[in-house]
Amino acid sequence: MSTRDLYVRNPGDDLWAVPATGAARFNWDYDDGRDRLLALYQKGKDKQWDATLRIDWDLEVDPKDPLGTPDESMSLYGTKYWDKMTEKDRGDLRQHYTAWQFSQFLHGEQGAMVCAARIVESVPDLDAKFYSATQTMDEARHAEIYSRFLQEKIGMLYPINDNLQALLADTLRDSRWDMPYLGMQVLIEGLALAAFGMIRDTTDKPLPKQILAYVMQDEARHVAFGRMALRDYYKQLTDAELREREEFVIEGCYLMRDRLRGLEVLENFGIPPKEAAEYTERSEFLHLFRKLLFSRIVPCVKDIGLWGERLQRAYVDLGVFELGDANLDLLMAQDEELAEKLDAERFAAEEAARTAEVAAAIAEGEAAG
Repeated sequence: MSTRDLYVRNPGDDLWAVPATGAARFNWDYDDGRDRLLALYQKGKDKQWDATLRIDWDLEVDPKDPLGTPDESMSLYGTKYWDKMTEKDRGDLRQHYTAWQFSQFLHGEQGAMVCAARIVESVPDLDAKFYSATQTMDEARHAEIYSRFLQEKIGMLYPINDNLQALLADTLRDSRWDMPYLGMQVLIEGLALAAFGMIRDTTDKPLPKQILAYVMQDEARHVAFGRMALRDYYKQLTDAELREREEFVIEGCYLMRDRLRGLEVLENFGIPPKEAAEYTERSEFLHLFRKLLFSRIVPCVKDIGLWGERLQRAYVDLGVFELGDANLDLLMAQDEELAEKLDAERFAAEEAARTAEVAAAIAEGEAAG
């Protein structure tokens, strides 16, 4: 079956061409680079993994309840439409919401892969080129994983959200070499990381928990890379240049906020667009979800030196200003530890199963003897 057959809406042309500007930069100085970046590059090499082997794809997933989503978190909950739904209808709604959410993860990861490759091309420093090459491979693996999960376990995909596509286009069209860092590493990846973490920490389903934990282990390195590179570079910029980048961040944050409503899902269930928007705006869960989704972006933006008055006012308007004091290093360390803990638990369970199998075989042989 073609992937196109799994889309609930026509995604348009298979190929989306974004005209790109800017220079491809080569660097003939092969001396050692920055110690921190080279250490991150070494870590990026050491931590490569195979999604086919590390993830237990034999785990079953109920496409009608892939994440164990509670009723209260559904934006239609408590409305006249929810009351009229059968259990089958509600299962269909959960399937569509998961398909929509993970489809945006998938499209975002392909965008991250393209942006990482763009950084390899355009960044002037060789140590940054080295690390970006490892990130490009990471993002390819993530796109592979989400594509497989959607096709094999959910059986449904949604096209890329308009706001995500707009931010990707703005990021790739800009000729300045730091913009793929800012648009992808800080905004799109930062938002995705928070969404991944919320699902990872709340789902009781083992396969999505595995997928998200392992992807987040990689993403922790990517955010660290973006912070290092941009923090160093933005110290050199003029106030006017910093304000230009803050304007980009402000616009991107509003686009990301508006991306999160999932109106496409409700409209697919026959809810008029105006009503769908009203229900999502009234959803207490969605308001909390939106706020928490900026928990990775706001402290990162502040850390790299973009914290002008207009940007601060935008974060007050979005209701996320206080997140600027969050401990980003602690969050990233926890992401790494959770993946390692999950690995240890899986390997211990597999070892126990092998030991029990050997013991049973020995016992069976002794009984036969």
